[in-house]
Amino acid sequence: MSSDKQPPQARHDADNDPAVTVGTASRRPESAAADAAVPDPGFGGPEVRRRRAAGAARGFTGAGSARRRLPAGAVVLASYALGAVPVMNVAARLLRGVDLRTVGTGTVSGTSLYKVAGFGPLAVAGCLELAKGAAGPLLAGRDRPYLAAVAAGASVTGHNWSPFLGLSGGRGLSLGLGALLPTAPEGTLVLGAGLGFGRLGGETGLGSLAAIVALPLLLGWTRGRKGVATAACLTAPMVAKRLLGDRPPEARRPSTYVNRFFFDSDTHRRR
Repeated sequence: MSSDKQPPQARHDADNDPAVTVGTASRRPESAAADAAVPDPGFGGPEVRRRRAAGAARGFTGAGSARRRLPAGAVVLASYALGAVPVMNVAARLLRGVDLRTVGTGTVSGTSLYKVAGFGPLAVAGCLELAKGAAGPLLAGRDRPYLAAVAAGASVTGHNWSPFLGLSGGRGLSLGLGALLPTAPEGTLVLGAGLGFGRLGGETGLGSLAAIVALPLLLGWTRGRKGVATAACLTAPMVAKRLLGDRPPEARRPSTYVNRFFFDSDTHRRR
């Protein structure tokens, strides 16, 4: 009489056969060791994980989403080009058909725009001027503070000597206010205070000069060398524009340049 059941000895031999047991209840020791030696494709080995952690600490989340930065030259050129856009003069021409170079001292400034168009246009144009000043340092990024300082100076230079206005322009204070917002907000307070108190006292030129002189002292104290670099890049074109003006003085006497330096005018008069 035949039976389908295997003898006990045959079942024992089948259970102990490596060709049968692999892939079922247990695995060969050499296979497990080989699997352990292969890095996990999902997470990588220790070195891969270390590099990914270092990249994340620097602000990178992966090769596909790495933060792309503009080259330094492109940042400076973009800052100059944005600063050179004569927002105040464009507003005056669109709203009143007036070229601000023919108003008062010929400075393309918020004061001149206020005279011809009022407070509303001045407020809107002023916000755009602040944005122009902040654009360069933001393009540079916080991890490149010296480039941000140069970019801020480039935007002020473009504003003061705009190629769209025959190298005329403003004094750069509004651009300076905007450039300091993302880099050194305390500097914005100093420039704003100088303008405000100067306006209240009828000496806007003297008030702005006081702020220009105080800016490197303050930023050197609060931010060290990087702050001094920022202040130097901003104030250099401001002081140069005060001395050079939009046109040569009618009388080239030392007193004329003294008045330009202290009062931003060829002759001392309250404004």
